[in-house]
Amino acid sequence: MLRTTIAALAGKAARRAARMRGGGSGGSAFPGLVAEKVDPGFLAHALADVPDGIVVVSGTNGKTTTTKMLVAVLRAHGKEVFTNPTGSNFTRGVISSLLSEPLRRGRLRADMAVLELDEAHALHFGRAVAPTHALLLNVARDQLDRFAEIDHTAGLLTQLAGMTSDGVVLNRDDPYVNRIAATLAPGVDVTWFGLGASVADRISELSEHDAREQEDFTAPPAGARDGLLDPLDEERLQITFGAEGEGGRVGPVSLRQRGLAAMINAAAATTTAKHLLGADFRPEAAEQALRAVAPPFGRGEVIDVDGTTLELVLVKNPAGFTVALGTYGSTPTATMIAINDDYADGRDVSWLYDVSFESLRDKGVALTTGVRGWDMALRLQYDDVPVGATEVDLRRALDTFLADHAGEPKRIFTSYTAMLALRRMLGERYDLPEMGVDRDENDGQDT
Repeated sequence: MLRTTIAALAGKAARRAARMRGGGSGGSAFPGLVAEKVDPGFLAHALADVPDGIVVVSGTNGKTTTTKMLVAVLRAHGKEVFTNPTGSNFTRGVISSLLSEPLRRGRLRADMAVLELDEAHALHFGRAVAPTHALLLNVARDQLDRFAEIDHTAGLLTQLAGMTSDGVVLNRDDPYVNRIAATLAPGVDVTWFGLGASVADRISELSEHDAREQEDFTAPPAGARDGLLDPLDEERLQITFGAEGEGGRVGPVSLRQRGLAAMINAAAATTTAKHLLGADFRPEAAEQALRAVAPPFGRGEVIDVDGTTLELVLVKNPAGFTVALGTYGSTPTATMIAINDDYADGRDVSWLYDVSFESLRDKGVALTTGVRGWDMALRLQYDDVPVGATEVDLRRALDTFLADHAGEPKRIFTSYTAMLALRRMLGERYDLPEMGVDRDENDGQDT
């Protein structure tokens, strides 16, 4: 106990020092490193007294948005929820988030913890703190130089589910996540979320269906606790529990973030909240929370730029970019695409050739930028998408884009590290919420 208290004090001091030295939030990983050095068991000790459970949210796409929605729904039910809001989804990022909380003798005071965790680092967390619940979203090709093939990623999520003591919420439409149910120990409660009949034909846009294994993939029948998404139009959605709504409904409700992917994230979050709260779940509280949730920074975030809108859209793998283009790509808007190949983006950008850019043909792309700006321009050429110019320097590209398209709606599709840089540049000019990620941070990536 004393060692944990000392570790907390050391971590908080490191956080203050980092903030004074570099500004911003003080870092989302370094203070955690300091606390962990003082007390290697800090994470387990700090979370030991959380009474209503520890929930881990993981998967390739949608972690940050889904976690934010789930936390909002739980808080709307009166729960005091600890989370890692900076998007630092490594274990040290979780520790750093703990250090911003009031700890009593090194212990967190909260009803529950809801944590976004990178697929690999979720296992490091699970070895330190056994999660009571897990929400597993999807499996897609993502940074093959870091995560290897999708079978490996599926194996990581399967191991995480095996560490979970009480219950899991699974994506019924993703074949890799679906199969995890068969591996669970007896007594682990399973709840499903997925697409309703009205959008079932769009499943292939959202996950990696492996032709080698299609024969053994079937979506399970929907039980009364299982949440099915039914978009009512481009803005409104409804979540039905059970095939015939025997478990109730949430909605109609409009989100502040556009697109089918955001709606699926809402369905996952709402289904998980119902799974956790049981009879205490109130549809009206969930609706109120979902209406109010703003997009996490850079993930469909809408920025007011001198009286016109600029949408900042994170893209990091074929499935995510395809969904983003389906959501945003067909509207006549000035477009820039920024692609980096730093460690947090993945060094190999060949995945761009698994994305169809035909929806951008009519309007074209005003600028490509980033370390791989020329690679992006070449990729667009293969799909006959006209490109106005290429400028690899992000700041010069942003200056040019904003000046040349003043008074027009604008959109930037961007990889992770380019998004962080562009978001900071925009924050220097406009009144934006703080991102909560340090300049040298490179460990949190999600849509």
